[in-house]
Amino acid sequence: MTTNPDSQHRSANQLGFSRRGVLATAVAAVLAHADAYAAESFAPASRRLASNRPPIEQRRFTSESVEATIEKVRADIKDPELAWLFENCYPNTLDTTVEYDEVDGKPDAFIITGDIDAMWLRDSTAQVWPYLPHIGSDEKLKRFVKGLIHRQNLCILLDPYANAFYKDATRPSHWASDRPEPIAGVHERKWEIDSLCYPIRLANEYYRLTNDASIFDDEWERAMRLAVHTLRVEQRKDGTTPYRFVRETTRMLDAPPFDGTGRPIAPVGLIVSAFRPSDDSSLYPYLIPSNLFAVQSLRQLATIFTEHIDDVEFANECTSFADEVHGAIQQHAVKSHLDFGTIYAYEVDGFGNAAFWDDANVPSLMSLAYLGIHDPDDPIYVRTRKFLLSPSNPYYLTGTAASGQASPHTGKNRIWPMGIILRALSSTSKEEIYECLTMLRNTHAGTGFMHEAFNKDDPRDYTRDWFAWANTLFGELIVKVHAEHPDLLARSFDD
Repeated sequence: MTTNPDSQHRSANQLGFSRRGVLATAVAAVLAHADAYAAESFAPASRRLASNRPPIEQRRFTSESVEATIEKVRADIKDPELAWLFENCYPNTLDTTVEYDEVDGKPDAFIITGDIDAMWLRDSTAQVWPYLPHIGSDEKLKRFVKGLIHRQNLCILLDPYANAFYKDATRPSHWASDRPEPIAGVHERKWEIDSLCYPIRLANEYYRLTNDASIFDDEWERAMRLAVHTLRVEQRKDGTTPYRFVRETTRMLDAPPFDGTGRPIAPVGLIVSAFRPSDDSSLYPYLIPSNLFAVQSLRQLATIFTEHIDDVEFANECTSFADEVHGAIQQHAVKSHLDFGTIYAYEVDGFGNAAFWDDANVPSLMSLAYLGIHDPDDPIYVRTRKFLLSPSNPYYLTGTAASGQASPHTGKNRIWPMGIILRALSSTSKEEIYECLTMLRNTHAGTGFMHEAFNKDDPRDYTRDWFAWANTLFGELIVKVHAEHPDLLARSFDD
C-alpha cells in the first residue's frame, strides 16, 4: 500500500505540516509578492522587501551557523534588493525542501528539488553544497549531511541508473508509462553520469571537512562499487547496454532515439550518458563535462579506497579507469575550433562528430572551474569559456533583459540564472562578477527568488517558481563574493 504523501513529510523538528502544503504556500507567496512588487515598485524598500522565508515554525530545518552567515553577509550588502534576494535564497533548501529523521540513531536526510516532490542525486548534493563549510563546527548540520550521504547510498543500491527517487520505497513512479517501467521508489530513470558522481563528490568533501571516516561503511562501499560497475558497463565496449529508455511524449528531447538506446557510438573508452544534467537526452552520447566529472570522481574514490578501506586493488581499478577516460577525452573531445583554437566539445560520438555548445546545468563546460576540474586560468578552460560567452555558442543568448547561457531544455529564448551564477563563480574578473550580480538582481521578476529560466527580453516570463538548487547556488555566490570581493557588495546596482 502506498503511504499517504502528507503522512510521510515529517521531520525530526516535529514541524507537523505537509510538504504539499508548503509547496502551495510557497508558490502562493511568491506570486503574491510578484504582484505586490509590480504594484508598489516605488514604495519604500523596507515595505516592499519583506522576507519571503517561511515562518520560523514552518521551516523544514534550521542551522545556527547558516543563520549567522545570513546576518553577517546581509549586513555588508549595500543594495537592499540584493540583500533581500540573498536572505530569501541562501537558506531556501533548508527552509523548504528537507525531511530529516533519526532512525535507530542513524541520520537520514531526504531533499526534494522544490516544486517536484522527488529527490535527485545531483540536485540534493548541489543544494547542500553551499552549507558544507559549516559542518566542521555545526554538529546538527554535520549529521544532516551525513544523513543525506546515507540516503543517496540507498538510492544507488535501489537503481544505479535512476536520477530521481521517492523517500517512500513502495511509491509507484509518476512515470509509470515509461519503458521499462521504473521500479517502486524511483521517480524517474534517466541515465546521467553525474547522478553517480555527485554522491562521490559529497562524501569526499564531507570527509575532507570533518575527518569523519565513519561514512565509509559497508553500505557506502557497496554503493560505490555498484556505481563504478555501472560506469564501466556504460562504456559499451562490446556495443551493448542493459539500459534503454522509452517515453510516450511529443517532446523530442525526452528520450533517446533508436528504441531508447541512443545514437551510434564508436567504443573509444568514453562513458555514455543517455541524458544531460538538464534531464534532456543527449545528441551525441558521450557527454564531455560529465566524463570529466567521472574522471575526478574516480580519482577521489581511488584515494578513499586506498587510505580508508585498504582495498588497493579496487583503488587501482578506479585510477586505471580514470586514466582511460581522461585519455579518450584528450583524443576525441579536445577539438580545434575555427575561431577559438583548441577547446572542449560538449558532446562527441567517437566517430569524429562533435557538438560545440553548452547547457546551463551542472556539470557543464562552464562549470569545470567551479567543480575543481580545471583552474580558472587553465588555457583550455579559458579558451573554452571564451567560446561559451560568444555568439558562436548557439545557447548563449543576448536580450534586452540580460545575456547568459541557455539550455535546450527551455527553448531558444530563455536564459538560466544558474548559467549567470556559474559564470560569476568561475570568473577572475571583478567587473564580470559585478555584471552578473546586476543581471541576477534585475531579473527575478519581483519574486525574490531565482528561477529555472527566464525570457531574455522579459524576466516576467519565467519557468519554475520553486527551484531550490538555483536559489541556494545564488546564495553560495554571494557568500563567495563577500569573502573575496566585499567591495562589490558595497556598490549600488542600477535597475
